[in-house]
Amino acid sequence: MHKLGGIIDNIESYICRTLLAIFVCLLFLQVIVRTLFSFSFSWIEELSIYMFVWFVFFGASYAAKMGAHNRVTFQFKFLPHSAIKYIEAFADLFWLVFNVVFVYLAIDFIFNKMNRFQSSQTLGFHLSWVYIVLPIAFSLMTIRILQVNYRKIILGEDMRDPDAIDLDAIKAETEAFKN
Repeated sequence: MHKLGGIIDNIESYICRTLLAIFVCLLFLQVIVRTLFSFSFSWIEELSIYMFVWFVFFGASYAAKMGAHNRVTFQFKFLPHSAIKYIEAFADLFWLVFNVVFVYLAIDFIFNKMNRFQSSQTLGFHLSWVYIVLPIAFSLMTIRILQVNYRKIILGEDMRDPDAIDLDAIKAETEAFKN
């Protein structure tokens, strides 16, 4: 059961890795076939585009899990450290409201307003299968935002941007090298 919890907690990462591997392999196959045989599969490019779109949205959810979304943080240098996590949580509240409204509108569009005959050009399936990523990814993103804020505010964890942590490590190595 513990392994299943780990998979669920990292579902966006596994989905992104799988999608990336598949669409890169498909595009590589397309390049090889075009170059060597002057032939192309019409469906590969379309499927790769759809997979890339899914990759982007699940990647955004994964970034929310890591607390790595872009923010304007310059003003935080003038504030006490204890207040920053509450101000960020307040900003995340607006993000949550946006996500909930977006999920509602996306579901309404997919199931009620979308053209019932709109299908993929070369693959032939209904485009609702492509658009369904919107409510799924934004729902996951909402859960991840709540998780990050719980970890920061309730558990008191330091949820720093992974890029900032890497930058701090590079700065430390540079300083050590200079000395």
